[in-house]
Amino acid sequence: MTENRFQQMTEAEWKAHLAPEEFRVLRQAGTEAPGVGEYTDHFEEGIYVCRACGAELFRSTTKFDAHCGWPAFYAPDSEAAVIKRADYSLGMVRTEVLCAQCHSHLGHVFEGEGFNTPTDQRYCINSISLKFDAPRKDD
Repeated sequence: MTENRFQQMTEAEWKAHLAPEEFRVLRQAGTEAPGVGEYTDHFEEGIYVCRACGAELFRSTTKFDAHCGWPAFYAPDSEAAVIKRADYSLGMVRTEVLCAQCHSHLGHVFEGEGFNTPTDQRYCINSISLKFDAPRKDD
């Protein structure tokens, strides 16, 4: 797979492209505080895209209220939309979720928590990693 322009951007270019808190979360694998993100309690119909590159990541139809403080989805838009990799930070083993197009940090995915969803997965995603696109209404 060839690199796209987002994968070729330098850290200096990312810093110019993103606000400081966006850079901290998306490019330095940070985590926003729970309960403060703009999409935590947001349930409008539409698509959630990567704030860094605009790639489609999640659909509102897979979003659910996990009461965890961050937006939760039970599946990405497609398996090809995200990259999952082992994360050994903070003294625990987790699965990190990255945008497949620009390799920006989105959050983590957890399995087997007993949520009544089709996948029993919880993609716990930082709001600041997302932008919401509402469907366009024909006039």
